Amino acid sequence: MRFSILPLALVVLPLLEIAVFIIVGRYIGVLPVIGLIFLSSAVGGLLLRIQGIGVLRKLSREMDAGRLPARELIHGAMIVLAGLFLLTPGFVTDVLGLLLFIPAVRDAAWLMIKDRIAVSGVFRSSGPGPGSPFGSEGSSDPSGEVIDLDAEDYSREPNPKSPWNRRID
Repeated sequence: MRFSILPLALVVLPLLEIAVFIIVGRYIGVLPVIGLIFLSSAVGGLLLRIQGIGVLRKLSREMDAGRLPARELIHGAMIVLAGLFLLTPGFVTDVLGLLLFIPAVRDAAWLMIKDRIAVSGVFRSSGPGPGSPFGSEGSSDPSGEVIDLDAEDYSREPNPKSPWNRRID
C-alpha cells in the first residue's frame, strides 16, 4: 500500500506554520512578522523572475542543440514551486522556497528523482539543426517522406464531395 505524503503535508504544514508564527511573533512582535511575510513574498517574486528567465534560456539552448531538456524542465518546475513557497505566507515554506532557489539543492533533488521520471514523445526543434526545415541535415518530417503537391492537387476551396467536408443542410 503506497502512502502519499501530500495529505499529511496539507494537515501538518499549516499547523507548523502557525506554531512558528507564534514563536517568532513572541520574539520580534506582530508587525515585524507581517513585514517579513511581505518581504519574503516580494523576494520570492523577484527570484522567480530572475531564475525563471535563466532556466528558460538554458531550456532554449538545449532545444536548439537538439537535446531533450528534461533537467531544465525539472529545474523550471522546482523554481516555480520555490516561488509558490515564498509567496505562501509562512516561515517554513519560505525556508523550503529559498532552498529550492539554490541550484545545488535543485541538482540534488534532480539526482533523487531523475530515475522516476520518464520523458517520451516526439522532439522537434524550430531553429537550425537536426530536425529543422532550416538546417542542412534534411527535412523536418521524421519519416523522411516528402509529399509534393501540384497546383491542381491543392486548392483553397473545399471539395463538396470530400468526406471531411461536413455540411449540415
